[in-house]
Amino acid sequence: MGTSGMELKKLATFITGLLECMCFAGVVFGWASLVFVLKTDGYFSNLCFTLNVTDSSNSTGQEDCGDQDEAFSIVFTIAAFMNNFMTLPNGYIFDRFGTTYTRLIAIFIYTGGTLMIAFSSPEFAVLLYPALSLLSIGGILFLITNIQIGNLYGSRRSTVITLYNGAFDSSSSIFLLVKILHEYGVTLKSMFLFFSGCSILHILRTFFLLPKSHIPFPVPKDYSYGVTCGKSSSFTLINRDEGQQQKPNSSPVGEEEEENTEEQNSMSINQKDPEESGRSLLNKETDVLKLQSKAKEEPVESFKSCVFSSLFLWQIAWLSIMQLRHYLYIGTLNPFLNHLAHNDSKKVSTFTNAFAFTQLCGVLCAPWNGIILDRHKHKKKKDKESQEKDTLADVHATILSLAITVTQCVLFSLCAAIPVLEIQYASFILQVINRSFLYGGNAAFLSIAFPACLFGKLYGVVMSFSAIVSLLQYPCLYLIKGPLKEDPLYVNIALIIFMMLSYGHPINVYLYCRKQRNSGRNAGRSSPHANMLHNQEKGSEVGDSTV
Repeated sequence: MGTSGMELKKLATFITGLLECMCFAGVVFGWASLVFVLKTDGYFSNLCFTLNVTDSSNSTGQEDCGDQDEAFSIVFTIAAFMNNFMTLPNGYIFDRFGTTYTRLIAIFIYTGGTLMIAFSSPEFAVLLYPALSLLSIGGILFLITNIQIGNLYGSRRSTVITLYNGAFDSSSSIFLLVKILHEYGVTLKSMFLFFSGCSILHILRTFFLLPKSHIPFPVPKDYSYGVTCGKSSSFTLINRDEGQQQKPNSSPVGEEEEENTEEQNSMSINQKDPEESGRSLLNKETDVLKLQSKAKEEPVESFKSCVFSSLFLWQIAWLSIMQLRHYLYIGTLNPFLNHLAHNDSKKVSTFTNAFAFTQLCGVLCAPWNGIILDRHKHKKKKDKESQEKDTLADVHATILSLAITVTQCVLFSLCAAIPVLEIQYASFILQVINRSFLYGGNAAFLSIAFPACLFGKLYGVVMSFSAIVSLLQYPCLYLIKGPLKEDPLYVNIALIIFMMLSYGHPINVYLYCRKQRNSGRNAGRSSPHANMLHNQEKGSEVGDSTV
């Protein structure tokens, strides 16, 4: 495939991936809009009962649907838990079997979820429990397989990754479209049968616009993927568990000019003196052998050392705390709005629509985090001399993004804690901005700070641990429904205090980078992460010399 054809294919991959994430991947987080539709259709209505309220003049009947709200909250809690917890096995499947097999599993799971909702009814409302969980698992698999598209864009990698995470957040507005169409008479069954039919598009994209395995970083020269008439190029692949390296057939794009220069120098030597050329080639082979033996002597970064590093443990805490805040807010939004609006269904519908509309802005907000990472990263790299220092500068560049994300979440929580209906507009805006920064920043940090070949597993571990923490929303719901009598004020205040712990992550990254700079090159390599950076450089040097 020619250069122009490959560029068009890369653009098609980017655009279709963005649409897939925006329309399918994170629809489960539009739960507030779907609940409104499900309540209208009578799902779990058998859990409502009438209270007889007697005053001085007459006796009236007031409907109590607290148990119905709790049932819906449990459906979302389970789906949100599965969205994160299943990311660990999903990440392993992605790393082990590649893109094609992972996406076929995702399509099967997602389509199963949409068909369950399509054929559910108020009598079979129990189908919502597995259906929403399947939508959640399939959706996160779509996101995982699309994140690697950022590797195609080199220096703008972080921007693309955060953009896809923003599209994932914006997909929650799809259930707003479901709500609006339902108000115009379109049935839930027909809409979700349409979602099921879209699986054909997912299958076509899997085979034609994505690789069978993974997209490498950096992308090799003449790299191609998907079903094509031409022969795809192979690329350097380092097995970090065994420390073995395969010989590449083509070099990374960024090293093309350097290799051409070496090739011209070699030709010039051959023309001048064959004996000198022979000695030069012998010396070059000797250097390659030295680099290979040196790389084997030094331990390669392992999955275990990554998981138990302070950077990774703090990343888990950073994500888990803020994610708990978001899940609790989304899961309790409908009863919370009912509480503030005094059960005025028109006001609740208006604010639910406003919340769903703000979710559309997620795809616009997320790239700003990527731009912050990329621009700050390039600024830090200007005065650096070695690739190892450049990579350390990449990690240092995440500090600003991490701190901004925590600050946004604190501001969002403060607005959500104020029991005034109109202030919830500000909560909606801050929630979508912070959620975009949170998930985009999480994926970008893991791709920057740890080996690319371990991304799927590490991403899965982070999301699985955060899923376990997210189960705390159930006792929080119990407190709100019971002792606090539908008033979440004290729970919100407790979460704000708990959230301040998240500032420990950017502080830890700053101290880590300062320690690495102060300790110098030799001391820096004694840490597991710096060892990884060093071996990445050695692997790159061996690959270049071998070519």
